[in-house]
Amino acid sequence: MNFGRRQFGCALCGITVLAFMEGALARGADTTPAEARVEPPLPPGYRPPAGSDEQGLWSMMDRAERELKSSRFIVRDPQLNAYVRDIVCRLGKEHCPDLRIYIVRTPNFNASMAPNGMMQVWTGLLLRCNDEAQLSAVLGHEMGHYLRRHSLKGYRDARNKSNISTFLSLGLFAAGAGAAANITDLALLASFFAFNRDQEREADQIGLDLMTKAGYAPLAAPEVWEQLRAELAASTAKRSKDVLFATHPDIEERLKTLDKSARNRDPGAVDRGRDRYLASLGGMREQIVRDELALRQYGRSEVVFDRLLAQTPDDGMLWYAKGEVYRLRGEPDDAARALQAYVKGLQAQGAPPETYRSILLVEVKQGAKDRARTALESYLKAKPDASDAEALRMLMN
Repeated sequence: MNFGRRQFGCALCGITVLAFMEGALARGADTTPAEARVEPPLPPGYRPPAGSDEQGLWSMMDRAERELKSSRFIVRDPQLNAYVRDIVCRLGKEHCPDLRIYIVRTPNFNASMAPNGMMQVWTGLLLRCNDEAQLSAVLGHEMGHYLRRHSLKGYRDARNKSNISTFLSLGLFAAGAGAAANITDLALLASFFAFNRDQEREADQIGLDLMTKAGYAPLAAPEVWEQLRAELAASTAKRSKDVLFATHPDIEERLKTLDKSARNRDPGAVDRGRDRYLASLGGMREQIVRDELALRQYGRSEVVFDRLLAQTPDDGMLWYAKGEVYRLRGEPDDAARALQAYVKGLQAQGAPPETYRSILLVEVKQGAKDRARTALESYLKAKPDASDAEALRMLMN
């Protein structure tokens, strides 16, 4: 599953970089220094002038969007897509007709906004938000980048600082000739899609303005970053931490600034939309939780599930997921912790039948065959068509 995601990502990067290279060649005569250009905010219904470098950037993104549309990782649930689009339109108002939203099944915290109006919302973000207000904070931030045309400046900087041989090596790497690439190429590729710290600060403030005007509680914005800080502190994926914050303001500075700015916003903006948010995820929530477990970032996932359980302690699916964190991690005392979580899940609502299966696996490992047998009977009763029934019986023997 993860390998497939990487393949999809590389394919998309390949199209993007090759189009970027073509654009650089076609517009080589445009020598206006990037730092000398100050672009006005994006007006509704805007299209870049024909023959401009901005049109080249949009064409590049249009090509990437065509690939994205056909990806098997796009979530096509009509209810969830309509719900997220409603939030984006509530934030963007008159810009709504210019925007296309794609929910992408990827279990990491991320959303992005391309200059042509293509927005990606990753399912890992949907898992991590407590409510609609928190999601609006992230989406509003991305719209800030879009409205201020931050991508255009980054595009010009990259084009002016890079030579054609670099574009060629990046294009070959993304198209499949990975052995020809080096770490410098990869760093440059990442820089094409990164914003500088001042742009991130500006997008934070625009996002706060958008969500407050839409009636959302502005304090949801610093909450998101406080939650992410706790999660990253427990993560073992150091590279992910470095990449995320390389171009972002220091997280302590960001929290302090966001909190102060949020408290100065309209006190009448208080909408959180928690019930709407949970209802919108519907049947997708179980898949999103399972995708998080598949990453095997157990410390990080434990923080996420604990925070969500503090909000909904009667969620059997989340208790099951927490038990899976302990069972799969296998540290001292994790077996007991796993069993305790599974029991709480079965006492709550919505625990999947696999809860009994996991109890069986823990009990077998501990040599408690009678309890394992009872768990097997409960599992087969809850899921009589289980495809692993015979394998579990063999395990018992």
